Amino acid sequence: MEDVVRSLGLLTLGTRLKRIGERLQAQTQAVIEAEGVADIPASHLPVLAALQRLGPLTVGDIALALGVRQPGVTRQLGKLQEAGLVEARQSAGDLRLRTVELTEAGQRQVAHARQHSWPTIEAAVAEACAPHGTALLAQLAALEEALEALPLLARVNRQKLATEEPHASA
Repeated sequence: MEDVVRSLGLLTLGTRLKRIGERLQAQTQAVIEAEGVADIPASHLPVLAALQRLGPLTVGDIALALGVRQPGVTRQLGKLQEAGLVEARQSAGDLRLRTVELTEAGQRQVAHARQHSWPTIEAAVAEACAPHGTALLAQLAALEEALEALPLLARVNRQKLATEEPHASA
């Protein structure tokens, strides 16, 4: 069967990247479960890592640090709070803000994952990306920066203007 997404190339790059991301998350989940690291989705690990690396953060700051939308972070934090891995506190300076931090259990969980599963997962992904891992990361960063600087709609509109201009002067 033809892989239509692959054969459409850059037209369906977003779908292809999403498909790869979902596959990586599912396979990461399998590693986490096999190593008994946690009973949490692999997609929640970046939130835990952000809190471990940056300390207590607001929900908005977590979303910013991860480059994702705030509603998704809020849902993840609810599940992590139910699991006892994070806790939220009202900000003393602004009662509208909640500061989220790792609990002791969350700190232990992240320390265990950093020592046991994260290195093995990273090594396995590096092997799957070999020998282009570093170049792939650089290209992904460049793509993210390009889309941030000028979104697709603006690029499409610019291209339309460029193709219409020669006709306008004729």
